[in-house]
Amino acid sequence: MKFFRLDLLTLLISLFILNSCKNQNAIGLGVQPNQLNGSLITNSTIVTYTVPEDSVITSGPLNKNPLAYFNDPIFGLTVSDLATDINLPNEGAFTLPTGTIFVDSARLVLYYANGFYGDQLTTNYVVNVYQLASRFNGDTAYYNTKKFNVNYSNLIGSLKFNARPTDSIKIFNIISGAPDTLIKVAPQIRIPISTTFVNNDFFNVGSLALGSNAIFNNTLKGLYLTIDKSKTSGPGGIIMVKPTDSLAIYYRTVNGATIDTAVIYLPITKMAASIQHTYTAAIKTELADTGTSRGVVYLQGLAGLRAKISFPNLLTSLRKDLANRDSDIILNRAELVIIPSPGSTIPYQPLPKITMYRLDIAHQRELLQDANAADPRSGGVSVFGGFYSSATSTNGSNEYHFIITAFLQDLLSGKTVDYGTYIAPVDTTNTTSVDFQATSQVAARTMAVGGNSTSPYKMTLNIIYTKIRK
Repeated sequence: MKFFRLDLLTLLISLFILNSCKNQNAIGLGVQPNQLNGSLITNSTIVTYTVPEDSVITSGPLNKNPLAYFNDPIFGLTVSDLATDINLPNEGAFTLPTGTIFVDSARLVLYYANGFYGDQLTTNYVVNVYQLASRFNGDTAYYNTKKFNVNYSNLIGSLKFNARPTDSIKIFNIISGAPDTLIKVAPQIRIPISTTFVNNDFFNVGSLALGSNAIFNNTLKGLYLTIDKSKTSGPGGIIMVKPTDSLAIYYRTVNGATIDTAVIYLPITKMAASIQHTYTAAIKTELADTGTSRGVVYLQGLAGLRAKISFPNLLTSLRKDLANRDSDIILNRAELVIIPSPGSTIPYQPLPKITMYRLDIAHQRELLQDANAADPRSGGVSVFGGFYSSATSTNGSNEYHFIITAFLQDLLSGKTVDYGTYIAPVDTTNTTSVDFQATSQVAARTMAVGGNSTSPYKMTLNIIYTKIRK
């Protein structure tokens, strides 16, 4: 009898608990086994249009910066110049070598970073180097819209080259007191710098300027690099360079009958990009029309373009066929599928990754629930998505996918208000979390199909949901 009474008590408690849950709002709750009859809807109304990206800080601890002249037939012209500091060796007081100094040559060394975008085959690039007229302050937050004060009357270096971001090169390694040796080095651009500039602004600058890195910075001011538009042939491209570059000075010292060769490196530790986008008439038309959903949206790196996206009829579409007020729905899965516009991926590949984020009530960016590791419903970076899957990859289909189940569920339940939702370019460097801030560190672009209902190609929202009783 003891076991019988225990079973009866358990049954009564269970019935009481289940009955007490009857009137709760069922959206977002777990689904009972007898309710797993999922329904699928696609192409719930999506409104999309192109908007400018926010301005972005291009100085500071960035792992790459763009040097660009890229004339894209669809998007238009993108130009990015670089302003840099220039420092004494070891960023401290420097003592000149003894003896008579003769400068043989000088090279501004720029190391390629990952992310080149554009033409490597036909374009002949010409890069020019000038001296800044005002000091570059590495502690200042410079935005991509910054216009630097440049001494264009004094060209101190220039180089015609082809972009080879993956090809190593060989240079002579200068060893003091020993024969020079030929070594292979990482891919880099080596711009000849005027020896007159090196003599006047380094070796002959005076002991006061060489006695302090801060005084040297104030005296030399910094360098400015720009692609020469009049001498660069072809469509051009966007070259990503590392901030750990340097000015290498090759010189000889003569002490009586002793002649020795050596090299001094003046390090570049900080730089900033000044970026300008000049858009085509087609892009200007898209930016001017934010009142209707557009059939194509434009996503562009280097703080260029993003797309605003909304789901105005989501609630109506999902609840229109509910039988009575005692029923509601729970989302099992919501997937947004974005494809590049047909023909837009040749000759330039689409962005390898994009992101999706929303604005809070103060119009500040924040992660979607599905991308936020603090939300227990998030599946993490790989589940959230945003990676481009090309047709040539395994199971590829030229698409981007986002899992946004939790975000849409909260919209349905009223837990979240849509103050603005966006898709935008993002760099691929970060693999541990979802990036959502504007960036100047990705160069590619994508023309994606939008939410225009009259277009044969549309952005797709696939939702699997279940009707449940409240």
